[in-house]
Order: sequence, then structure tokens, then C-alpha cells
Amino acid sequence: MPLDIARDDVSVPDTRALVTAHVSGMLANTPAESCHALDADALVDNGASLWSARVDGELAGIGALAPFGDDAGELKSMRVAERFLGQGIGRAILRHIMAEARERGIRTLWLETGSGDDFAAARGLYASEGFVECTPFGSYRPDPLSTFMTREI
Repeated sequence: MPLDIARDDVSVPDTRALVTAHVSGMLANTPAESCHALDADALVDNGASLWSARVDGELAGIGALAPFGDDAGELKSMRVAERFLGQGIGRAILRHIMAEARERGIRTLWLETGSGDDFAAARGLYASEGFVECTPFGSYRPDPLSTFMTREI
């Protein structure tokens, strides 16, 4: 399965659709006040860089990196299309973003994800790549529905 990961733009129709599906999926599992997923326009407004993973030209997943201080970044909008779940796409995107972050001089990565069973696979992926749970960061506040994680790179 040849995988191509490249910078993308939220104006690309299938990319925008997957970002929208990501936000809808988060809202389906999390009350709005505990949902921190950014829609396509908010990703742009927050200065996030977005990458897409494509298999034979078909969008398989997305991931974004938002600036967070001078030498830190926050992972946002990590999502794999249903058809590609369980094929290592999420891990490939995560590793790609970590490599890009290193090249930019970012020293720490941060993320917020859900704490429920629906997010167990995501938390497992992050933990297997060296992320550890931490206290809320930035403007986040303690929330029993959120898990906060970080790692140095």
C-alpha cells in the first residue's frame, strides 16, 4: 500500500469533508463543552499546518499541528477515514508530524483527546509513540472527558 503524506489545504473538498467528519464524530461522542476539535476554518485561524495521507490518490487520513508557544506544538484533527482504519495510517501521520515538528525546532508536542472507551485506540497510539498523560495545558481546564498528553521530541 503506497502511502503519500503531504501538506494539504482545508479548501480541498475531500480534505475539508474529512475535517468536518472528524468534528461531527467528536461531537457525537462528547458534549459540546468538552469537545475541542477545530473545524476547517478554525484550523486556518489558529495557524495550524495540515497534512493528508493518501493511498493511490484516495484520502486515508489527516493530521494537523498548531503552534503552541515558541518551541511547542499541539496535535489537532488526527483522523483516519473509516475505510482505512487499522492499517497504520494514523501512526504514519503521527510520525510524519513529529518529524516535521523536529525540523521546525519544536521541542515538545501536546495533545488533548477523549478519556472514554471510544478514544482508547487513540490514547494507545499516542502512548506507544512516547506520549505520557499530563495536566491540562494552555487554555484547557480539567475535564473528566479529556485526557491530556505530551512528549519531548
